[in-house]
Amino acid sequence: MLIVAASAATIDQIAKQVVVVNLPLGGRWSPLPGPDPFFQIIHAYNTGAAFGLFKDFNTVFIIIALVVMAAILIYARRLRADQRLMGLALGLMLGGSLGNLIDRLRFGYVIDYFDVGVGALRNASNFADWSIVLGVILLALAMLRDERQSRPNTSAANDVNA
Repeated sequence: MLIVAASAATIDQIAKQVVVVNLPLGGRWSPLPGPDPFFQIIHAYNTGAAFGLFKDFNTVFIIIALVVMAAILIYARRLRADQRLMGLALGLMLGGSLGNLIDRLRFGYVIDYFDVGVGALRNASNFADWSIVLGVILLALAMLRDERQSRPNTSAANDVNA
C-alpha cells in the first residue's frame, strides 16, 4: 500500500513540475487538436477540492486531507494479507491525498493539468485527483467482494431442503 501511495504522489508531483516548466499559467496543449478537444494538458491553479469544487477552502482541505490520510493509515493496519485490492485502493487514495496536500502546503493551491470533457462538462484535474477517484471505485469493489465472500452460502442450504 505504501509503495502504491508513494508512486501515485511521485507521478503526480513529477507531472506537475513538467507542466509548470513547460506551460505558462493558463496555457493549454492539445495532443488531439480540434475545435473543442476532449482532452488537453493545461496549467491551472485550484484552491478548491477535486475537479475544482468548493473554491478557496485551502485550510479546510489541508485538515481534511490530514484526517483522511490518518484514517487510511489506521484502517490499513487491519488489512489481511488476502485483501490486496483493498490495499491498492487505500494506496491510491493515500497517494492522491498526499500529492494534493504537498501542493496545498507549498503553494496554497493545487496545480491541475488535465482538462477533460466538452463544453460545460469540462473539468480540470490532476493525477492525484484521478488516483483518489480510482481508489474509491476499487475500495467499493473490494468491499462488495469481501461482503459476498463473508456471506454464508445459502444456495447449498436451499438445495438440501428442496
